Amino acid sequence: MLKQRTIKKIVKTTGIGVHSGTKVELTLRPAAIDTGIVFRRVDIDPPIDFPAKATEVGDTRMASVLVKDGVRVSTIEHLMSACSGLGIDNLYVDVTAEEIPIMDGSASSFVFLLQQAGLEEQNAAKKFVRIKKTVEVREGEGNREKWARLDPCNGFKLKFFIEFNHPAVDGTGQTAEVDFSIESYVKEVARARTFGFMQDVETMRGLGLARGGSLENAIVMDEYRILNSDGLRYENEFVRHKILDAIGDLYLIGHPLLASYTAHKSGHGLNNQLLRALLAQPDAYEIVSFDEMTEAPGAYQRQVGQEWALN
Repeated sequence: MLKQRTIKKIVKTTGIGVHSGTKVELTLRPAAIDTGIVFRRVDIDPPIDFPAKATEVGDTRMASVLVKDGVRVSTIEHLMSACSGLGIDNLYVDVTAEEIPIMDGSASSFVFLLQQAGLEEQNAAKKFVRIKKTVEVREGEGNREKWARLDPCNGFKLKFFIEFNHPAVDGTGQTAEVDFSIESYVKEVARARTFGFMQDVETMRGLGLARGGSLENAIVMDEYRILNSDGLRYENEFVRHKILDAIGDLYLIGHPLLASYTAHKSGHGLNNQLLRALLAQPDAYEIVSFDEMTEAPGAYQRQVGQEWALN
């Protein structure tokens, strides 16, 4: 049986929120079978729980944000991406402020933290959301058109196209495709960092965003070039980070996906619209489990065999 997973022990770290600039303590705790990923604001009395669900997302400006009774947990996508990549079904995420720490701008710090905690199988079948028919959302027209789509697939793969019309971005690959039946999340996706443009910083900070952003936690560009002295981690790191974000956004469906995701210039908002469109069509998906490991798609057999070995 392909089983659910949580972590073995409590682990903690500290950091700052990339948008709020606020110091935050993050604690990851094991959770029982069928709990899902639950964020908890422990700086509030009594603490407030935020189930990581697409329908609980209340803001998608520059991040995926869970909102409940006017209280927020922001920038959850990188940690959600790491949970998806390592196959973690059940987890409590305690935070002492409104934003998950940005760490180095990728998911690699969260992967390391989860591996330090150790992964533990639970005596219950892992549940998957299997896409049965294509679901697509579109926004804008002409050169401004954006779209995202989920197609049936006996596995999990993603393909992303970006267009930024910036020399530093245009000089790298603007398309990336990852098929987890043959590729590793940890090696091929987790280290891709978020990115931004110097000319946008003042505008973003006026909106209360990017207050904690720096060269330590993002790829930063001026009008012509990358300002980070260490350059890029992947030749196409920009579009790989969009895939990292999409994996985290899509995990808000509540279970691993059996699907092929394709997107053109999508972001947190459109990814959330895609999940809501899916949920609005009950005949477009089904919940499945696999009693025998040999019945499971290769992408998830590989996840057990490879990522598990990293503990």
